[in-house]
Amino acid sequence: MTTYNEQFSAVTKAGFDAQLAMYTQFASKAFEGMEKLVELNLKAVKSSLEESQGTAQKLFAAKDPQEFFTLSSAQAQPAVEKSIAYGRHLSGIISGTQAELTKTAESQIAEGNRKVIAMIDEAAKNAPPGSENAISMLKSTFSNLNASYEQFSKSAKQAAEVIEANVSNAVDQVTQVTAKATRATKK
Repeated sequence: MTTYNEQFSAVTKAGFDAQLAMYTQFASKAFEGMEKLVELNLKAVKSSLEESQGTAQKLFAAKDPQEFFTLSSAQAQPAVEKSIAYGRHLSGIISGTQAELTKTAESQIAEGNRKVIAMIDEAAKNAPPGSENAISMLKSTFSNLNASYEQFSKSAKQAAEVIEANVSNAVDQVTQVTAKATRATKK
């Protein structure tokens, strides 16, 4: 039979190991998100430089001011569309990374909860007579903490969904306004 100190030490070590694993997974997921973001930005910069060079050549080749302004106006729509596509891709990267971090946290917390419940149950089996109230209070406190965490988690998910929907709506509105403006300039 193990002593309470040994049980506590084992649980503490397991908790520390779980936290370290969670932080490692968080860092890995965050780094993956940053890699995607850097890749997106490098592609955007490269594309922008190439297109700017082509546009500059076309503008310098314009024979009169009317042709110059026509060419420069024609470049506005593709630039806005590319900005919108960039915004959507960026939003996707952020949403995906956030979802991975949430999934990691939830799995680690579930595992930690399982271990704490097992420890409480083991302590209850070996507890001296008369400690039932203390064990019950400990279980109740832990249940309340879990319920609070679940409510916080639900609220955070709802907030993330609202933010994602707002970003999507904003991009859609910019797309519609740009399309209307482009149609108006072509008339």
